[in-house]
Amino acid sequence: MLEHLEKLCSLYGISGNENSVRNYITDFLEGKCEYHTDNLGNIIAFVKGRKSSSHKLMIAAHMDEVGLIITHIAADGTLSFDTVGGINDDVIAGRQVMIYEKNIQGVVGSKAVHNMSDSEREAAVSVSSLYIDIGADSREEAEKLVSVGDNAAFMSGFINMGGGKICSKAVDDRAGCAVMLDLIEEGVDYDTYFVFTVQEEIGLRGAQAAAFGVSPDFAVVLETTTASDIAGVSGARRVCELGKGPVVSYMDRRTVYDRELYSLAFSLAEKNGIKCQTKTLVAGGNDAGAIHISKSGVRTVAVSAPCRYLHSPCCVAQYQDLEMCEALVRLLITGINEL
Repeated sequence: MLEHLEKLCSLYGISGNENSVRNYITDFLEGKCEYHTDNLGNIIAFVKGRKSSSHKLMIAAHMDEVGLIITHIAADGTLSFDTVGGINDDVIAGRQVMIYEKNIQGVVGSKAVHNMSDSEREAAVSVSSLYIDIGADSREEAEKLVSVGDNAAFMSGFINMGGGKICSKAVDDRAGCAVMLDLIEEGVDYDTYFVFTVQEEIGLRGAQAAAFGVSPDFAVVLETTTASDIAGVSGARRVCELGKGPVVSYMDRRTVYDRELYSLAFSLAEKNGIKCQTKTLVAGGNDAGAIHISKSGVRTVAVSAPCRYLHSPCCVAQYQDLEMCEALVRLLITGINEL
């Protein structure tokens, strides 16, 4: 699973342009199970279980990552851009980026500090004040290399940190994809649809189409979620913590989760010696928001890995938490089918 995660995080796949991630996954699936790609680009894989299923179950994780899109090429050859997905503007300045359709590297620049007024220094960074520098000296030179509408992704290496932690871009949600690939390779007790969705970061769009197509009775959404277990943050504002296992939510800004499945997850975790926690704040959302209201409704639970610095070039997660997420989802596949 760690090998899959490192390879997946090294790929570029901003919402709506997930081709390299999709190709890696479909190459892996070849010969292992039935799968197809729908019109939006979701991968829908069906894995035959060792036992006959009593319910139609879908496991989902999204392939896309947050990033940037070029909106204008200036006369001096610099590139204006906007964000794709929810990114705090202050994590963008000074970052190396890859305009990956064209294999062009650049850096996000801004006005030099010594040229700023006092008010500019005190103001929060905004995307409108930033630009991408690809080394071009004119619009004409830049237009030979890139186009308006091209995507730029953060460049960052995959780092094995101390204490069993890893750091990379796109851990949200390549972690969920890596877990699903491992589950597919190992096989499952019951028939299961594994769905790798697109465009989660810009409105859960792939999940909406995929859930309509699969029409499941139950769904488990594999995700990452914000951990604020850092200095200066206490109480409920910490949300969840690294090292304390999967996060099973009761509610976020898009979903009130199925209460029986919520309780089932904690019961299975306790019986099997798996650490498990819930979010201490109602915040955020994920593909469950689209899946649970598909057609006549889908009973849904989310299992998320706690992750610091989400939607930045340097997400930090605990590998043991990812292993426990995989173990819990494996138990849920059986537990849901035996309800």
